[in-house]
Amino acid sequence: MNPQEFLNQMAATANALDLKDHMNLISKDVGVYGVPGFEVIGYDDWFNQCQHEFENKLLKQVSYQGLNVLAQTADRIMFKSIETVEGADGEINTSGIEFIIQVEDDGQWRVTQERVLPEDELESDRRRGVL
Repeated sequence: MNPQEFLNQMAATANALDLKDHMNLISKDVGVYGVPGFEVIGYDDWFNQCQHEFENKLLKQVSYQGLNVLAQTADRIMFKSIETVEGADGEINTSGIEFIIQVEDDGQWRVTQERVLPEDELESDRRRGVL
């Protein structure tokens, strides 16, 4: 799996407001860390948030810029990218994200872990030119 292709699929399914295909890219065992106010966000939380945003057409566009592969095996890849989410209200949120994707038993690559980078880590990565 090419991590950039995976990010392209994540963005395309979100931009199409395609909940089924988008959630097929997310592991049932996913853990999301680094979101202020939450210790960990799981699959059900992710699903409910996407369902709300997609049904109410709250997203205008999701995109990813930059890619830094940190580790890779045949069935698991860890990488960082910058995610930009533009809401229908014009609000734009940009975050550095560290992803772990892996191939699951059905052969599908899915996000198993996501970490929102603290601002100082993102700035360090930008200064070093890796994001």
